Amino acid sequence: MGLNTILTKDTICLHLKGDTKQAIISELLDLLVAAGKVKDKAAAQAAIMEREGKMSTGMKHGIAIPHGKTSAVGDLMACIGISDNPVNFEALDGEPCRIFIMTLSPLEKTGPHLQFLAEISLLFKSQEKRAEMLRADSPEDILRILSE
Repeated sequence: MGLNTILTKDTICLHLKGDTKQAIISELLDLLVAAGKVKDKAAAQAAIMEREGKMSTGMKHGIAIPHGKTSAVGDLMACIGISDNPVNFEALDGEPCRIFIMTLSPLEKTGPHLQFLAEISLLFKSQEKRAEMLRADSPEDILRILSE
């Protein structure tokens, strides 16, 4: 599964405004709703916040991967947001996050969700890729960086 098959320029935001975990999650969901990928924002938000309640999805190196399973989507959906300012996402390394990759998948499908999370985690082990993402000027730049 290529990340470019799931992500589109309509599901990438380079200047997230939120300054809290909840605000970032809401902004990312707005992207997916506007792109016609999520039927019920409230249900999707509840699924993501439930997952966050179990353990933060703030990883390392300034990356957070909020995700959840919900009936608000028919297939695996994802979006990427870059914040101009670091946001406390209760990350594993204690550092604030600036790169946010949100994914939602249907309740009954596990495989694509896990594969997507594995691809994302491998991709962002590269300090170069992370730096490139933070310097990107357009959604097209992000798609190019992900495909390299």
